[in-house]
Order: sequence, then structure tokens, then C-alpha cells
Amino acid sequence: MVSIGTRSPVYGRHGMVSCSQPLASEIGLRILKQGGNAVDAAIAIAAALNVTEPCSTGVGGDCFLLFYDAKTKQVRGLNGSGRSPAALTAEQAIKDLGEDATVIPSGHGHAVTVPGTVAGWVDAVEAWGTLSMAEILNPVIGLAREGFPVSPLTAASWERGKSQLLRGPNAAELLNADGQAPKAGEIFTNENLAKCFEEVVKNGKKAFYEDGRIARAIVDMVKEKGGVMTLEDLKNHKSTFVTPISTKFQGVDVHEIPPNGQGITALLALNILTQLTKDGGLPPQGSAEFVHLQIEALRLAFADAKWFVSDMEHNTSLPVKELLSENYAKKRATLVDRTKAAIDPKHGSPELSCDTVSFQVIDGQGNAVSMVNSNYEGFGTGLVPKNCGFTLQNRGCNFELHGPK
Repeated sequence: MVSIGTRSPVYGRHGMVSCSQPLASEIGLRILKQGGNAVDAAIAIAAALNVTEPCSTGVGGDCFLLFYDAKTKQVRGLNGSGRSPAALTAEQAIKDLGEDATVIPSGHGHAVTVPGTVAGWVDAVEAWGTLSMAEILNPVIGLAREGFPVSPLTAASWERGKSQLLRGPNAAELLNADGQAPKAGEIFTNENLAKCFEEVVKNGKKAFYEDGRIARAIVDMVKEKGGVMTLEDLKNHKSTFVTPISTKFQGVDVHEIPPNGQGITALLALNILTQLTKDGGLPPQGSAEFVHLQIEALRLAFADAKWFVSDMEHNTSLPVKELLSENYAKKRATLVDRTKAAIDPKHGSPELSCDTVSFQVIDGQGNAVSMVNSNYEGFGTGLVPKNCGFTLQNRGCNFELHGPK
């Protein structure tokens, strides 16, 4: 076991959940006790977090899932992120936003990519789960309908995200009757989200991606805010089963979803840390040097991720193997000054040499899931499809309209 955090390890015999919200954790444990496996519990947790932490995650966003199969001892991946609308070209965006625009505003309809979460949930359960979507989502439907006490941290995030919600006409669906964000300890209910989950239970992915109420509400909201998404864009969406990328850190294999996911950032940072600590090991935990080296490794890793991470279906020359090579890690590690912080580190050239929820589940059979579900920035665009009770992500605001300068 490698411990680089500040908390002691926790042990269990029949399963374990690591999650930011106690009510979501309780639902995950309930699924395990009912005979569900790690995948079933993970999807229930993701849905429960949509209810209890909508300012970070939801069905209007994306998901990425790593599954360790105890029988085969293999790690498998699912990329549940969606693409931009087919009609959204750089030329179209510049035409709509103006010649001086360099990025897509975070609240514009063009910032909405196809939400991949629901497809990811259903596909993961069909591939690796053991329960039905009804068994998985019914406890969450009850939580949304009956309500939950808002935690202090979530209340603060909700208040910060209120301006995002007010960008659209349906903000009231995620605010109190007085138009304010719910405060810590207040009970918040979400009947519209409960109904959406019920439709997914009844009709599966079709409820979300074909010509039904939810799909039409998504498209209508995007178009109202200047976007070009169509029902065909939703219908064409598919999850992608992927082979994870990995590195080894202190004898432990660390796996991530490959790009377009951002998981490679963690692997890059760990590779740099390996080089920085090769001779003497990690400095004492909690020491200034310990924290400094982690920060500097992450600075360099994020610089590379911002430059290189893209859709590998379109950028087939993305140098993943080279980025994760030992030689490249050695080169990047030489840029770290052990006595002072770097200012705006630049990406490297390997060919020449992250407002989100994350949670983990292990079941009694040894299967394990690590999952990310995200709106990207808080409530994302803040745009709520009518009578749906969730917001649409704004991952599209990452695009650079005129290319790198």
C-alpha cells in the first residue's frame, strides 16, 4: 500500500465505498448489500451525487469509468464523454461569436457537448453489472423525490454557481421557491430529476438520446442559447470501451482512461515524481519539500495535458507512449527547481526526446470501480432543459477557435 495522503488507511471485509457525500455512499453500500457488484453501486452513487451535488455533476455531463474485473484480473475502461454537434465547426462558432472570439463562452449553447453520462451508466451496467437499472436507480429516485439536507460545502458551491443557473430561463428548477440557492441544512427536493430517472428506468438510453421529452428539452435549450445541437447528434452518441493507459509508481500500477480524458495528467505527474525521488525516495510526508515536489510535478503535467490532450480519433498522432516514457519524465524532471516554484511552465516535446466528483467502490468479490462524473465547471453552462432538473455541461468552452498562438 502506498500512502501519500494525510488520512490513515481504512479496511473492510465485504465491500467499501469512497465518496464525497454520505447519502450517496449509503446508497452505494445499500446496492452492495442487495447483491449488486461494484459497477452497480458506482452507477447508483453517480446518480445520487447528481441529486445531492448538482453543482459538480449530473446527467447533463460526462463520465469516465475504470473497472477491475476480479475474475480476469484485467482493468477495463469506459469513456462516457460526448462530442460536439456535427454542425459546430470553428467557422460556425466564429461566425456566431464574432471574429475576435478566441474561445467559446462557458454559458453559450456552443459550449454544450452531447451529454454522455446516461449512456455511460447504461452501457457499464449492461457490460459488467448484475442488477437492473430499476434496482440501481429506485433508491436515488426516492432520494430526489423525498429530498435531502444540503451539506455546508455543497451549499457554498450552490451559492457560487447561482449566477451560472441564472443564465437560462429554467433556473428555478434548481433554486428554492424564493429564487435563492439552498442553504446548509435545508431540505431540497428535485421532482423533475426523479422523473428523468424514472424514464431511464423504463426506456433505457432511448429516454435520453432519441426523440423523447428529455432529448427535445436538451436540444431546445441549446438552440435557445445559440447552439446548433440536433436530435440526430444525441441519437448518434455512443460510449467508447477503451484500453486504459498506465504507469508504475512505487511498485503500484496506476491506470487511467486515455485522452480525450484528463487522466494522463496524474500519470505524467507520477512519472516526474519518480524521477525526482529516485535516489532518496519521497521526502517526509507533509514537509515543505514533499508538497513542493508534488506541486511542481503537477504544474508540468497540467502544462502538457493542456497542450496535448485531444480526441484520439481525430488526432491520431497524439504521442501518448512518448509522453509516458521514462526518458520524457527525466527531461521534465530537470525543469524542477527544488528551492522555488516555477512560473507558467511550458509544455514539452516528447516526440523529440481538472469541478467534478470522483469516487471508488470495491465489492466482496474483489471487483473495483474508479469513476469520474462531471459537468466540467460547477453547474457547467448552468442551462437547465425544461422540466428536467439537471444542467448541461460546458466542456466545449475548452476549444480554441483560432488555434494555438
